[in-house]
Amino acid sequence: MTHTKTTFLCAAVLAGLVSTAHAQQTQLTPARDRITDEAIHADLSGYEHTQGRIQALNDGGRPVRDYHLSKAQCWLDVSFHEYSRNDRSAFPQEALTEAEKLIVGMEQGVSPLPTDTPLVNGAARVREDLWKRLGAIHGTPGFTCAQQAVACGEVELVHAGNEFNQQQWRHAKPYIQIAEDWVSDAEALSRQCGATPAAPVGLPADTVLTANVLFEFDRSGRADIRAYSLQSLDRELARVREEGLTLAGIELVGHADRLQGRGHDYNQALSERRAQTVRALLVERGIDAAKVSYRFKGDGEQVQQCAGVTPQAALRECLIPNRRVEVRLHVAR
Repeated sequence: MTHTKTTFLCAAVLAGLVSTAHAQQTQLTPARDRITDEAIHADLSGYEHTQGRIQALNDGGRPVRDYHLSKAQCWLDVSFHEYSRNDRSAFPQEALTEAEKLIVGMEQGVSPLPTDTPLVNGAARVREDLWKRLGAIHGTPGFTCAQQAVACGEVELVHAGNEFNQQQWRHAKPYIQIAEDWVSDAEALSRQCGATPAAPVGLPADTVLTANVLFEFDRSGRADIRAYSLQSLDRELARVREEGLTLAGIELVGHADRLQGRGHDYNQALSERRAQTVRALLVERGIDAAKVSYRFKGDGEQVQQCAGVTPQAALRECLIPNRRVEVRLHVAR
């Protein structure tokens, strides 16, 4: 899957260096009044002003890859994205405010700056598995190289959770896919941190690359795999080759969604068939069958709850992250 990691810097006309009155919060025009050219121009000027403050911090020596500068930029990006899509909720303002909080802290030399990621506008906390993967990078030596991807992955998960609340999974899905890419990039950057062609970085013995292969409802065949999830698997296999990693083994864990009833024997069998399908695909891709093991958990580990989602077609689509085979590539260098 290809995606564009938008940067508002490319869309805004920078307003130059800004005054020292940085702490004042930018207030967007209330949605009900956002109906005149003058109101929209004032809001765009506020975005440009905020972008200029980020630019000034970078000009002052704070690198683009810095966690807090990146996070401020990504909060600004998602705020502007939703403002441009005419989001009438509080999300554009609250995301912009989060960007400004970080900007003020950096301008004032606050240390340490916060690393929490608020669920603004009451955003749902979607894909706990992705949150955990990003959280695992914090505090590691590799975080130095991965901090931009970690910061933007966290913000994009909040963006997805906001979309889920407003228009359910169909609208959240594109942003989940962007977040998945940020997570994969963050993990790769963390692994490669400090590496040179002459002296590649050694990896812990338990290093794992992860991809999820997703299936259509109540299906387990090859033709029933969502194409973008298979591309995610192929991307992780390519990373093994590109980074010169040794593949010690692959563990597959099959899952099903909850719609047949938790703990139901049917879902156990369905999750096993899915794992067997992915195992066959890996062997066809040149993986030694002896290195691939699998197990299955039925509907015992749901990563997406989808409470209250209706009608049934929307619920099935929302639950797709649960209809997965986790592919865990155990690697070493």
